[in-house]
Amino acid sequence: MTTAAENELLTQAGPGTPMGNFLRQFWIPACMSSELDPGGAPMRLMLLHEKLIAFRDANGRAGIFDHRCPHRCASLFFGRNEGDGLRCVYHGWKFNVEGQCLEMPNMPVDQRFESKVKAFAYRTMERAGLVYVYMGASEVAPPFPEIEATMCPAEHAQTVLTQRDCNWMQALEGDIDTSHSGFLHTGSVDPNDLDPSQPSRFSITERSPRILTQEMPYGAMYTAERPADPGFKYHRMAHFIMPFWVAYPQTAMTDNVSANAWVPVDDEHTMIFNIGDKRASGVGRSILRRDGSPVPGLARPLEYLPRTTDWQGRWRPKANASNDFGLDREAQRTWSFSGIVGIPLQDQMVQESMGPVIDRSLETLAGSDRMIVLTRRLLVEAALEYGKSGKLPAILDDPSLCRDARGGDFICPENQHWLDAYKETIDRAKGRIPGRHAAE
Repeated sequence: MTTAAENELLTQAGPGTPMGNFLRQFWIPACMSSELDPGGAPMRLMLLHEKLIAFRDANGRAGIFDHRCPHRCASLFFGRNEGDGLRCVYHGWKFNVEGQCLEMPNMPVDQRFESKVKAFAYRTMERAGLVYVYMGASEVAPPFPEIEATMCPAEHAQTVLTQRDCNWMQALEGDIDTSHSGFLHTGSVDPNDLDPSQPSRFSITERSPRILTQEMPYGAMYTAERPADPGFKYHRMAHFIMPFWVAYPQTAMTDNVSANAWVPVDDEHTMIFNIGDKRASGVGRSILRRDGSPVPGLARPLEYLPRTTDWQGRWRPKANASNDFGLDREAQRTWSFSGIVGIPLQDQMVQESMGPVIDRSLETLAGSDRMIVLTRRLLVEAALEYGKSGKLPAILDDPSLCRDARGGDFICPENQHWLDAYKETIDRAKGRIPGRHAAE
């Protein structure tokens, strides 16, 4: 059982907390590149309990720093984006994307000291259509982990953001809890109605998989092992990549290039960055019935509330707790296990129903939760070790460690070890051995 002290450590991500200090040592997704227009208005941005401002100067450079002007602490959200920097409207002090003060126009020239003043700025980088921020204290930011989905060119990236009103850890845990899929998402699906050539049908013909886990240099991986056709087994697996990434099992591993980042906004809100490579044929694939039509109720794009300029005014679904996520009791009675349409919304409903921060002392964990237990332990140990010795996970020194961490499903002979089968499948998917290749 997770103790109260461990639960507090896992869930609190603010400045000065053990987990907050740990998370800040990694590159963190902050927003979509498209949310910041060159020379456009600054945007309120909350990350890890910090109120920040994000903007893009007229030269296209992105900046993220504390929203308070270092002069008199007026919010720079109300500032003017002027060419090479952001100008505070209170006294006219101007700052570039690195936070360096450029001008102090409210004082005589001989009293100005621009070179000595900086807004509290963080380093940024952009990759595959996202702006990332490094919030750690190291003078040298770590290399970016080679997570496959994040490495595609921006024009091929397929990114969806969603804010959830719950703690980041309970949201992340939904992504590494594979046995719920056969109930929450497909509990009303008759396996006899499915396309028999589709391997994913085995996740529905057998809804009680055996969960196997393995610690990895980047975090951990697991498989949900099920019987397939005689002489074979079906595996559906995912990876936890430090500190908040999951390469999840969307479809066949040979075609699946996708990952989720579960980023704390504060302790009661999470921003999900769902990233995929559109060139991979598995992205967005549905579960098919015998007639070739998709199983209804699974794939449905999220609809969002209008954006506001509030700290949490971005990427909020229209279907939410205030309207019971669109729950349809008649659909639940007749054709939908949950009565809610769309996998992301079904997950959101369950995670938010636990409350803003789950009390893990009330849980009754079982064998199906092995990956969750392992991931919690790894995070607790890593955060405590960092606080004690400053030691960080190996992936921060060697970003290539997660290069082959791909989620998905596959079938292998029943006598083949799952880790051997995984390596063989990845090698085939990436063209290192003959066979079916993922889209390039």
